[in-house]
Amino acid sequence: MSEHPVDKDQPILQVDIVSDVMCPWCIIGFRQLEQALAEIGVGAFVRWHPFELNPQMPPGGQSLGEHIAEKYGSTPEQSAENRAHLVALGRELGFEFNFTPESRIVNTFAAHQLLGWAEDQKLQHPLMMALFAVHFTQGRDVSDHDVLLDVAASVGLDRGAAAEVLATGSHAQATRERETFWTLRGISGVPSMVFDGRYLLTGAQGAATYAQMLRKVLAETAAA
Repeated sequence: MSEHPVDKDQPILQVDIVSDVMCPWCIIGFRQLEQALAEIGVGAFVRWHPFELNPQMPPGGQSLGEHIAEKYGSTPEQSAENRAHLVALGRELGFEFNFTPESRIVNTFAAHQLLGWAEDQKLQHPLMMALFAVHFTQGRDVSDHDVLLDVAASVGLDRGAAAEVLATGSHAQATRERETFWTLRGISGVPSMVFDGRYLLTGAQGAATYAQMLRKVLAETAAA
């Protein structure tokens, strides 16, 4: 569980986010949520939950352009337009997307295992933010264990302990169980955000929609 920075007198809400590191809309949605939190003047305990957009992705991954064409039927022109839109939107939200011809989609199961372990260390949220940046901004392979260990160490996690998590698969079963938990509840796309354990919003809905939801939860909490 990770606390979004708040003033001590602000109310704090719980937000569970089902997400995949490969999903650009997940970091966009989170940045929009941050804007809403700042606008309303509340804080949030954010918990990240695993979802694999491409669970069958083999080692080495797949070219982003090839993957988008195969999965969504997009033309190269449509893909380029979509990437340009993401870059512009990311810039508005303070996040840098660097898409190149070398950009790849990779398997994220190891990353999700590390995120599950990092939650126990109270460093899950910093790790998730770092993974988004390493993948989308730096273009590094977040299925590579050495890369994952570099990222883990960069946010204050013990590199040796992280290496043991990945080598032994100590969090593999728990990660699969958490994935199943959400898919059995109808989650089929990300980001999916659950506010106060009660209300679900799927997709990057924008700061205004998130602010409306936050106000709703706060009002109901105050009336309870």
